[in-house]
Amino acid sequence: MTTVLIRRPGLTRIRAAAGSPVHLICLGFVALVVTAAAVAPWAAPHAPNSVDLGNALAGPSAGHWLGMDTAGRDTLSRLLLGARTSLLGPLGVVAFSTVAGVAVGTAAAWKGGWLDSVLSRSTELIFAFPGLLLAILIISVYGEGLLAPVAALAVAYLPYVSRLTRSLVLAERARPYVSAYQVQGHSALQICLRHILPNIAPVVLAQSTINFGYALMDLAGLSFLGLGVPALTPDWGRMVFDGQTALQYGYPLSAILPCALIVLTVVAFNVVGERWADRVARRDG
Repeated sequence: MTTVLIRRPGLTRIRAAAGSPVHLICLGFVALVVTAAAVAPWAAPHAPNSVDLGNALAGPSAGHWLGMDTAGRDTLSRLLLGARTSLLGPLGVVAFSTVAGVAVGTAAAWKGGWLDSVLSRSTELIFAFPGLLLAILIISVYGEGLLAPVAALAVAYLPYVSRLTRSLVLAERARPYVSAYQVQGHSALQICLRHILPNIAPVVLAQSTINFGYALMDLAGLSFLGLGVPALTPDWGRMVFDGQTALQYGYPLSAILPCALIVLTVVAFNVVGERWADRVARRDG
């Protein structure tokens, strides 16, 4: 007797959407980090800036699960609160660069002509300035804080989204449905907002997810150099900088843990973004 295995369509779709185990692990890690950042003020066992110099560089204990840093502050609490700063900065970079980049790319592709030339040359000019160098320049003028590096990196990331959007809109504009809507009397703004942008949104969001990881790494690098958030603000990059002294004395946790979180979060966001981009490419193909 031959047994026929019948697969449920819903289960097959779920497996196809989930992808590989690596993707699932990365997606779970992203969800965990975001959740930790959201509940950090309530989940942190101690105040992040509470100093106990008598227990500086103390190892893990029942009261301090991950030990304490060089200033006697609880490492776990600073990691949890640092997740908020480390994620909010890249979110601001991605949000501004995506909105502005989509607007610039759409305008350049739809209008063409001199406007396309001006906008394309402007984005190429921005490409000539490295994002970190631009951020350091702005920070030197306006001082430390999160706003200046976020604004600088948002401008630096704008050309990536703009050029991608321009190519996508040019491809969509050549499709028959755009001509059909124009014949029916729809304005360019209506066609772009209601039809073209929703069609290209998955690709743009996939690129923005990848950009999020890179922005997190850039902002952490600026904080490590002492050019990002103020010294007392919990931040993963700043924690790596503060933990250098602990490394010299043989207490690596306060420096290695935030460094590991930065690396793992960047990798996780890149894997999720690449997976999303692959799914969009297979669907369009």
